[in-house]
Amino acid sequence: MGVVILDGSTVRAFVSDDSAFTKTVDDRFAELDLNRDGVLSRSELRKAFESLRLLETHFGFDVATPPEELTRLYNSIFEKFDGDHNGTVDLEEFRSEMRQILLAIADGLGSSPIQMVIEDDHQSFLKAAADLEAERFAKFDKFDKFDESEFDKFDKFDKSEFDKFARDA
Repeated sequence: MGVVILDGSTVRAFVSDDSAFTKTVDDRFAELDLNRDGVLSRSELRKAFESLRLLETHFGFDVATPPEELTRLYNSIFEKFDGDHNGTVDLEEFRSEMRQILLAIADGLGSSPIQMVIEDDHQSFLKAAADLEAERFAKFDKFDKFDESEFDKFDKFDKSEFDKFARDA
């Protein structure tokens, strides 16, 4: 486990970075697609949510939720992911719903930074967001050590040039 500090802007930046977001979501989708048929079944998505234990705990403490209520809740989640209601969740539906969920989390976090304890695995979207932000800060640190002679390469050093420099650094 690790501790990260993040706020809504951290999560929004992750969702806005098409490359990082798509890779993370696509990798997670592939892990969840146990039979490798290119779609998630109701049982595959339920297994994923069961592993998170979001509905069986309250602030880290186990709660007794009747199995029929859990089934109803998991079915409701599946219906939300299954946008075309064909009984499976394809990659585009998964991406779309994860984008909406993460943006809702960003809205909920707002601009006040919070500390979160997050598993050190590659499955956490919030960890991926925090890692992306840390990577960007590291690039800004390189900018602080920027050789002033590099300014001669630009007539005007604007934000887009800085962003390109940060990406390439």
